[in-house]
Amino acid sequence: MVAAKSPSSKGLNRYSVIPSLFSVLLIFSVSICSALAKPVVRTNSCSSLRSMGRVYMASGGYEKAQPFLEKALNMARETNASDSEMSACMLDLAYLYKNQGRLAKAETTCLSGLELQEKAYSQSHPYVAYTLRILSEIYLKQARYSEAVKILERALTIVRGYSLEDDQELAPFKVDMARLLAAQGDYVKAESYFTEAMVSIENNFGPNHLYTTKVLCSMAELYVLQQRYNEAEELISRVLPIQQRIYGPDHHFLVPIWLVKSSIYEAEGDLVNTKALLEKSLNSLENITGSGRAYECDVLSRLGRLYNLSKEYTKAEEALQKALEILESSKGTNTDRAAIALNNLAKVYINQDKYSNAQNLCDRALEILENIFDENHPYIADVLDTQIQLHRETGNTSEAARLEQRAEEIRVRKSVAYVPIAQAIN
Repeated sequence: MVAAKSPSSKGLNRYSVIPSLFSVLLIFSVSICSALAKPVVRTNSCSSLRSMGRVYMASGGYEKAQPFLEKALNMARETNASDSEMSACMLDLAYLYKNQGRLAKAETTCLSGLELQEKAYSQSHPYVAYTLRILSEIYLKQARYSEAVKILERALTIVRGYSLEDDQELAPFKVDMARLLAAQGDYVKAESYFTEAMVSIENNFGPNHLYTTKVLCSMAELYVLQQRYNEAEELISRVLPIQQRIYGPDHHFLVPIWLVKSSIYEAEGDLVNTKALLEKSLNSLENITGSGRAYECDVLSRLGRLYNLSKEYTKAEEALQKALEILESSKGTNTDRAAIALNNLAKVYINQDKYSNAQNLCDRALEILENIFDENHPYIADVLDTQIQLHRETGNTSEAARLEQRAEEIRVRKSVAYVPIAQAIN
């Protein structure tokens, strides 16, 4: 058990705190291929089974990891393992389920593991903070943003009790908070968290580390949302060669960076390269399960929007309907993605003079977004823009003017540049 430490003490690492599952996966992800090539020594211990499961997870092999982790948990139960071992088994599985997109099961497993962990250690132990990060990520994927922020704030409080503000251990928590704030439309505060975290990340991991590139990719996403395309392009140009060298040139792990790159192409008016990169992304995600399906929805929604711009309405509708079908099968998760797809489909219907259908979709999108975010979220302004277009097409200029004023007020209050929500990547 880790000794308590005052806030003024230096760094968690001096007290031999075991890295979080996230950190373990991060540190070893680059060398996984060679690890998998070696003969596997199988033992009957829970920890060895979990270690093998983590190796597979680090390389994205969640289906291969699952039997190892489930066997470890069953073994822990059968042998009346300690609370600490039981919690470790549950939390590894929670992380697995999260990345498979099985979010309800991930939440239940994570909460059970958290309860045992707090019992084995304490409610303010560093291990608990890392578990809260996993729980926060689950809530983020479920679009439960307020709960995600609350959980992550508790985690930050715990870690700040064991580390200084510029310590390595605090940086990933700040990155998570930045991503949450960006998702909620608070781009200015999100950038502040990113900037603080990057100082520590580059100092400790180095500029060419995989984790460094992932955070820089998230920052580039934020710059795209703010229409700061030159800054986004600068980061992508730095990050893409590193990730291509690690993953290979066509790996589906590159989809997040391809989506950012395609947004930049689109902003430059280069619709040919935009389409090519989106279709490449879609092909790479074929037969990918779990979190890959969420990215598939992003790609399909973007493609639908692009096909609509080029007046390929049948292809646009097919892409957007497929995105909605995937989201429907996820049983209520990723609801903000559903709103994006609905809004893009409404734009297709407007161009086909299907005004009643478009109005229904806009109403559904607004209802979803207003239940998730506050009334001034930038996503809401984008749906209002679609409604403005609709009312102008149908001659209702007074309602169009009213909605235009509301959309402008949202942008002024948020102090962010306008960007269509179809370009947002969570």
